[in-house]
Amino acid sequence: MSARKILVTGAAGKIGSAFWTAYGDELDLRLADVDVSGFPDSVERVALDIRDQGNCLAACEGIETVIHLAADPNADADFMTSVLPVNIVGTYNMLLAAKAQGCKRFIFASSAQAIEGYPKDVQVHEFMAPRPGNLYGVGKAFGEALASMYANDGQMTTVAVRIANVAEFHPGETHSPRDVAAFISSRDVVALLRNCVEAELSGFHVIHGVSDNRYKRLAIDKTREVVGYQPRDDAFGILEGRVQPD
Repeated sequence: MSARKILVTGAAGKIGSAFWTAYGDELDLRLADVDVSGFPDSVERVALDIRDQGNCLAACEGIETVIHLAADPNADADFMTSVLPVNIVGTYNMLLAAKAQGCKRFIFASSAQAIEGYPKDVQVHEFMAPRPGNLYGVGKAFGEALASMYANDGQMTTVAVRIANVAEFHPGETHSPRDVAAFISSRDVVALLRNCVEAELSGFHVIHGVSDNRYKRLAIDKTREVVGYQPRDDAFGILEGRVQPD
């Protein structure tokens, strides 16, 4: 097993692409997705359908850390045809495979949708239980519970990252209060994931993924403490034109 080999599932998606673009020259990555044709030749890649348990086992061979981003990202995805087979069974397959292959850390891309059942004026803290607002969120809550269970024997550290609204904002735009409070920039989300890879951790942790917005839908005090997260962006500053996004 490589001491630092990292498997990124869903690596062709928005967050996955941003992650390997930012850190591909610094980290030992294996990129996985259904279609790998868009990945550079300079990185290791593997075709992966997370609905297939055998595929998942092969993808996890020789891996220390899994960053599991693969999912149907549509909050309105149909439960029976997508959320269940891809987001729920797929996450089960990946956690099972990671444990079977001796992986040491599993980072699960949960979502703010897992807590959207809380009132909009309630700031959700890391210790608060999932309260999904839709079936997509139910799938993410399942993933959090499963990740927690797989950490119980102490052999694999698991981290559930409730990633909020990954977006690109520009001065003068209008967005809903919820989307502004839940904003996280691409550079903040990939930095957070890297921190989750490198932080000294054991057991199971819930981590919150929002930028340093003036008001945050998700609190990040515990996240700062646990993984050393230092977000650089603020949705309010960007929209008001006080801060220019990079």
